[in-house]
Amino acid sequence: MKIYTALALSVLSLFMAGCDMPKEKINEPTALRVATFNVSMDASNYLSYEAIPEQGAQALQAALATQHPQIKAVAEIIQHTRPDVLVLNEFDFIDASEGIDVFKRDYLQVSQNGESPIDYPYVFIAPVNTGMPSPYDLNGDGVATGTGDDAWGYGLYPGQYGMAVLSKYPIHNSQVRTFQKFKWKDMPGALAPLKAGTSEPFFSAAAWNELPLSSKSHWDLPIQVKDHVLHLLVSHPTPPVFDGKENRNGRRNFDEIRFWADYIQPHLSDYIYDDKGEKGGLPQRAAFVIAGDLNASVDGKDNVPGAIQQLLEHPLINAKNPPTSRGGMLHTPDNPLAAEHTAGWRKRADYVLPSNAGISLIQSGVFWPVAGEPKAELVQNRKASSDHRLVWIDIQLK
Repeated sequence: MKIYTALALSVLSLFMAGCDMPKEKINEPTALRVATFNVSMDASNYLSYEAIPEQGAQALQAALATQHPQIKAVAEIIQHTRPDVLVLNEFDFIDASEGIDVFKRDYLQVSQNGESPIDYPYVFIAPVNTGMPSPYDLNGDGVATGTGDDAWGYGLYPGQYGMAVLSKYPIHNSQVRTFQKFKWKDMPGALAPLKAGTSEPFFSAAAWNELPLSSKSHWDLPIQVKDHVLHLLVSHPTPPVFDGKENRNGRRNFDEIRFWADYIQPHLSDYIYDDKGEKGGLPQRAAFVIAGDLNASVDGKDNVPGAIQQLLEHPLINAKNPPTSRGGMLHTPDNPLAAEHTAGWRKRADYVLPSNAGISLIQSGVFWPVAGEPKAELVQNRKASSDHRLVWIDIQLK
């Protein structure tokens, strides 16, 4: 009897010891890697320019079905760098079952060139303005074609240059905010383009009244990372080129970037409304990361002056110690900013910018192997994978 009593007490003591074992503390620091990658997975990487208007909308689905080498290379880069949360720019917006789900299943979840497969249980995709027909002559050539420069965002078919987010952590879908339909005219002090040499508006009154600010969209995705909520702020502003002296794209780019600068400040964001009609921006001291191909750089001669500085010099953003690579530095050795470049065309265009509040920046980098190093073949040119590089930061939520 004593033996059984002793045994019972022993088991009970072990159980009690287990109950007293330290549990994960509420709001204890949590580390993760956040990345952005313009993957060039639109029709222009798979079709001739002439074929895009008619076949472009089916191009990504067709390429995904063929074990396309460019897509395999993109997947290999992702498997090698292993982000926990990943923004994909220029991933065409098509039905998930034909696009992002296939990319996950047939590429990311399959070893590429010896890399370990990677899984992202949580995905967000949504419509974008690129290629969406407008009834107006938006480029000022006298003809309203509804496509290309006359679409709400430049594109030769709806969904071209779309966006997607992959995450290892849950996305609060019911709390996601999208701003695809926010009107440019509703931004106070908007840089509305003028006809060259005049004070006359470039866009017709009817067009300006309907023109969205976002060339693609702006997204605020609340992601649950253990006990923390991280707001991932995603966009892909228009390139500040391919226009005329009116600089309509440069001005739109500036204001697309300004949107986030205002959104993260409660006293400046009261004019903002989302696609559900809800107003305002982020609450004070919310933890956020701004991520995407912002098509702006500190030395960009085509940008409206100060465009990217709206974020890089923002008091609520930690833009110190930008991501760098030896590959970028050696690609343009005579440029003092080359180590920060994120594109083969020798500019920093892609950003992952954490908030000062609630986040500690641990380290960062740009995936750009030097010629002769392993995996350098993945970044030879746009056909190899992309003309952009994957940019990542390691952060700690606190």
